[in-house]
Amino acid sequence: MAEKASLLSVVTNACKSHHLFYTGICETMRTWCHMADPGSTTKRLNKQKRYTMKTKATLFTLLTFMGLSALNAQVKVGDNPTNVDGSAVLELESSEKGFLPPRLTHTQRDAITTPAVGLLIYNTDTKCLQVYDGRFWISACDGMPDVSTVIGANGVVWMDRNLGASQVATSSTDTAAYGDLYQWGRAADGHEKRDSDTYSAVLTTDGVANFNASGNDWDGEFILRNSGANNWVDPTITDVDDLWQGVNGTNNPCPSGYRLPTEAELNAERASWSSDNAAGAFASPLKLPMAGYRLRSNGSLGNVGSGGDYWSSTVSSTVVRFLYFNISNAYMSSFNRASGFSVRCLKD
Repeated sequence: MAEKASLLSVVTNACKSHHLFYTGICETMRTWCHMADPGSTTKRLNKQKRYTMKTKATLFTLLTFMGLSALNAQVKVGDNPTNVDGSAVLELESSEKGFLPPRLTHTQRDAITTPAVGLLIYNTDTKCLQVYDGRFWISACDGMPDVSTVIGANGVVWMDRNLGASQVATSSTDTAAYGDLYQWGRAADGHEKRDSDTYSAVLTTDGVANFNASGNDWDGEFILRNSGANNWVDPTITDVDDLWQGVNGTNNPCPSGYRLPTEAELNAERASWSSDNAAGAFASPLKLPMAGYRLRSNGSLGNVGSGGDYWSSTVSSTVVRFLYFNISNAYMSSFNRASGFSVRCLKD
């Protein structure tokens, strides 16, 4: 009888827990646990031993089935547990309590490795709910990306890290601070990732023409160029020079309200450094690392940890101006748009 009572208790608690709605299974199991064994005492005891062993095995199987089924079922927690919205896999209902998401500081949030798109947290520093959109944490308070900033030369507000970087640089060779490498003028479609696939079958001698159309073979891939003007896009096409101009640039990769710096703005930062080299770049408020670049000819990486290449928005004929620095010097120069360089955004 004690064994039967114990089994009955297990079944009852399992059926009640988490509002699992397997009424037919639960009722059958409860009835089974109430069954009495007829016959003599000895016969009944022997039979009950066999019955108990079978019951335990079957009970384990059924409880396992209930647990596995629950993983694929709709779940509701709180009031009216049997009334689940048909469009929800999980529903919470209460007229007295709320939903409490994970509460993290900026530092704790940024320590999350490869956050999933749609991940939700409450930022205790900003006092706002935030959701990750694949590139930035978007604040529910104002709908804007939550971007950490620093003040550079002439009071200009900059992002505190390169696009794609997981943290502020702790040294000139901090790999977590390197970030992505963009081909000038392209949108953030995945091509900027350091290990993205490459695409070489460009149809014209001067790069692609349909630079904003979707459904191309090269979408999300690093376009290789080693002919013509060595640009991923034909520089003679109307409006290609405007792709990264200002906050409203067609393919502006920066978060809302931010843009690429002009050549003059980048050069003003360089002029404010304590030394005209990589040491000065890192010692500056921007803490620029030597993130290297990606070769336009074959997509391989170059100068990683020994040089920094940062795009500006300034176009010069078929090439673009950029900031370069290494351990010895720093200067502004020009290069082809198919190369993959770092991007540091400033607030408009």
